[in-house]
Amino acid sequence: MKRIFALLLALALLLPGNLALAAGEAVIDDASLLPAAVPDDNYRVFYEIFVGSFSDSNGDGVGDLRGIINRMDYLNDGDPDSGLSLGVEGLWLSPIFTSASYHKYDVDDYYAIDPAFGTEEDLRELVALCHERGVKVILDLVLNHTGTGNPWFQSFADAHRAGDTEDPYYDFYSYYTEGEPVPAGMTFTKLDGTDIYYESNFSPAMPELNYDNDAVRQAVLDVAKYYMDLGVDGFRFDAAKYIYFGDNGRSAGFWVWYMDQLRAVDPEVYAVAEVWDSDTVTDEYVPALNCFDFTTSQANGSIAQVAKGGNVNKYTAYVQAYLDRIHGLNEDAMIVPFIANHDTDRAAGYLTPSGYMKMAANLYLLSSGSPFIYYGEELGMKGSRGGATTDANRRLKMEWGDGDTIADPEGASYDHERVSATAAEQTADENSLYSYYKKLIMIRKANPAIARGTYTALALEDTSVGGFMANWEDTIVMVLHNTAPDAVTLELADVTGLEITGINAAIGVGGASLDGTTLTLDGQTSVVIGCA
Repeated sequence: MKRIFALLLALALLLPGNLALAAGEAVIDDASLLPAAVPDDNYRVFYEIFVGSFSDSNGDGVGDLRGIINRMDYLNDGDPDSGLSLGVEGLWLSPIFTSASYHKYDVDDYYAIDPAFGTEEDLRELVALCHERGVKVILDLVLNHTGTGNPWFQSFADAHRAGDTEDPYYDFYSYYTEGEPVPAGMTFTKLDGTDIYYESNFSPAMPELNYDNDAVRQAVLDVAKYYMDLGVDGFRFDAAKYIYFGDNGRSAGFWVWYMDQLRAVDPEVYAVAEVWDSDTVTDEYVPALNCFDFTTSQANGSIAQVAKGGNVNKYTAYVQAYLDRIHGLNEDAMIVPFIANHDTDRAAGYLTPSGYMKMAANLYLLSSGSPFIYYGEELGMKGSRGGATTDANRRLKMEWGDGDTIADPEGASYDHERVSATAAEQTADENSLYSYYKKLIMIRKANPAIARGTYTALALEDTSVGGFMANWEDTIVMVLHNTAPDAVTLELADVTGLEITGINAAIGVGGASLDGTTLTLDGQTSVVIGCA
């Protein structure tokens, strides 16, 4: 049945543009813009995998690299026209290095894969497989702090207990000595057997590195280069604004230096920073690297609010202003939108009606830049922290439904319904949320201008209807969203003076039709229109 559905979808891709589209259909009319034509660049749809919760290959209940390898046909089967996989173009792996915790954000050894996750050979095999299928792999690299079990910290502690100021690790971590003024706003933990307190803003188990020490800078640079030599395409940098706590200027300066070093190795290295703050703050980091756009994420974020019937024009105006601003800071900068990740409540919990979830996906996947999907989002998985003191409820096991032995992470207590249908059920159902995400990604790939083009927001009278023009190379497309429950009719000649060549694709709760230049767009539906 999957193969039959794929063949039907492939035929649908070649249908003419001036026609009515039924509810939920995804029709693409230009064979020259099928997915195989997508450039090999960093404008990619990434998929975040919390490794320990994704897929278990050896029956111990813990997700591992071999589990990801085994699930690559689900993520990307290497055939962009098959319609048989989700079609993501990049994987972000949560920390995979040895660590005392389940989440691995307190690294004990940057040069050792945690045995629970597999081996370096497993990582090499995964990277090679991904590259065969046109998928990039980025690692979550935690450089602000390490774990207390890290040899660097152990050497630092030993040097202070011995009073050996000549030891190269004596100043490897940030600390103050008893009797000195305590640095304002920071948290410190006393190092047993000494008179010093080491910086530990996140946890006593997460001592913070001293970036005034050139040896530290070189050490963390060597880590990144090691994995780039192994074939990894880039990194997601955790807690990037805390390199110098409370000093964004100095922290941003570090990333300028660091990224200059990495780009000397690979000019196309993919890098995105977690700077969980306002756009005003993230702007300070954009000259060095892209940052996740937290303004778009979570229940109160712009995407969720617009998906539930908010002002589409306000959202597209925001995206254009964001792009104009960051391109003034770094001409190669991209917007990196998302709606949820491992540190937030899952989106399906606050976008409960199916139309809201679909519209949210439309808004950020049919848009500029490099969007990130959180594993299980495509299934409508739920999970929220609630009253728990751990984020484990946001990192629950993937609901495969096929006997995978994956278990919930340590500390999980979420006892509500997690998903309406498992991955096994949804991949067999062309009307599932999974199939919807798959179609969305196909539409995005088939219209490369959406991600890469010069973005011009459209200002329409109806606030629940809006969109943008994207101009890239010799292609112009118009993307329109209707977040209201009812259909709208638009005279496109009033929206743009360009020639309308047809409907490239439409996807949503309803459908779309074009009569000359008059567009009828159903509620909670988006459309991609070709222009010339």
